[in-house]
Amino acid sequence: MSARPIIVGIGELLWDVLPTGRELGGAPANFACHARALGAEARLISRVGADDLGREALARLAALGLPTDSIAVDASLPTSTVSVVVDAAGQPHYQIHENVAWDALQVDAASQRAVMDADAVCFGSLAQRSANSQAAIRALVRATPANALRLFDVNLRQQYFSLPLIEESLALANVLKVNDAELPQLAEMCRLTGDARAQISQLAGRYALRLVACTRGAHGSVLFSDGRWSEHPGLPTEVVDTVGAGDSFTAAMTMGVLAGWARSTGSGQALDEINQRANEVAAYVCSQPGATPALPERLRELFTPKE
Repeated sequence: MSARPIIVGIGELLWDVLPTGRELGGAPANFACHARALGAEARLISRVGADDLGREALARLAALGLPTDSIAVDASLPTSTVSVVVDAAGQPHYQIHENVAWDALQVDAASQRAVMDADAVCFGSLAQRSANSQAAIRALVRATPANALRLFDVNLRQQYFSLPLIEESLALANVLKVNDAELPQLAEMCRLTGDARAQISQLAGRYALRLVACTRGAHGSVLFSDGRWSEHPGLPTEVVDTVGAGDSFTAAMTMGVLAGWARSTGSGQALDEINQRANEVAAYVCSQPGATPALPERLRELFTPKE
């Protein structure tokens, strides 16, 4: 792996329409933007419409330093929008609209180039709701190098998931990210038993996962890797909204794994370091409006390789 890891998000790019205005979003897009902010050579594979919102999305990503050559433009389907209502606790609730550009993802030369040297790719369940996008995402994940991290970020949104989709994605992945609201749903679907730790352990064993991460909102996160556990209680923060916080956690965690922090001591202590830094990034994102606020230098320098 190079000094700057190559990290790719694959899937939805959209506009979250919040009460305070419009914010660029989509879990893979947020992930790629945060990975870029933390020092990765990051890319996004997605699709927008040939409309004003699509052009604005591409311009916004370019301003964030993210290449846009692997984001296709669809001549007939519109750029995606999602209606978001944020409750009193800062938790977002989404209404995701159908028949949008990222429902028609395709494998093309640009997307193939983006994944061929990737150190990590992140894909989710939502963007696989259409057969075309599902086939494209899975082909691109399979095209990554054998030693790449293949991170499956579960997004159990509305009716856009099924047991076969979840199981086939888990079989393709070697890292899983789930939250504490989704884990019980996975447990029921996959017939997992016991408490949360037992369910996480069963997922890791059943699908040969290198790492399982479960985020728990204000209560931090749990990581499980190679028989070792790391539990973080969370960091106090004044929440503005939680949009994008989980994606920032995933990006920071991925950067830590690629940096070798989890292998540097051969113990749970290094896994704790990944957990701590990922929680710091996520807590900051919660304290700011929108999914991809500019990260302060104090956080970005945590991920700068030491000379």
